[in-house]
Amino acid sequence: MQRATAQPRTWPARAAGVAAGACFVLALAGFGAVLEGYAHSLHPVALPGAAGMPRATAFNVLAFLLPGLLAAFVAMRRRGALPAMSPLPSRLGWTLALLSALAFAAQGVLPLDPLEPDAGPARLHGVAWGLWAIAFAAAALALSMAACVARRPGPAACHLVSGTLVFALAWLVGDSLLPVGLAQRAAFAAWFAWLAWSGWRMQW
Repeated sequence: MQRATAQPRTWPARAAGVAAGACFVLALAGFGAVLEGYAHSLHPVALPGAAGMPRATAFNVLAFLLPGLLAAFVAMRRRGALPAMSPLPSRLGWTLALLSALAFAAQGVLPLDPLEPDAGPARLHGVAWGLWAIAFAAAALALSMAACVARRPGPAACHLVSGTLVFALAWLVGDSLLPVGLAQRAAFAAWFAWLAWSGWRMQW
């Protein structure tokens, strides 16, 4: 009986984890295709949603806000599913994962300014980007520690590798190693892959 009732409790997080990545990819591909001159290897992900761009609001909702809220749902479900006496790294890790998801969603309500990307209100978009990456790296480290304590080397490695990839691609990779546009997309891909895996493996 317990096994029969587990599926209804886990399928919403599983669906949300997959849907978040799918929504982001479809939005980026679709809006990028209709934006003249837009190159995925050169331009930042957020450019189609920058101030003054056509269909910017729709892009920001579908590429950032909705996927971020779906990711927050996964983090909340994982945090809420923890046993009452779960170790601190588990509780801290999923709380930081929730913060990271909300920071990702915030990029959709804090659009870039293509004329002044590093000044004025547009600077807040960069703050949200940085908070997303740093909070996720910290969350992944905490969750990896929790999995190690529980003697689950597979999940521990997955958390650690995902956090390292996102942090390195978001902060450490420059134009000399990888174009900024590709580095951003690779960082997002690593995060969405981790999110789908986390939503599917509700027990860890």
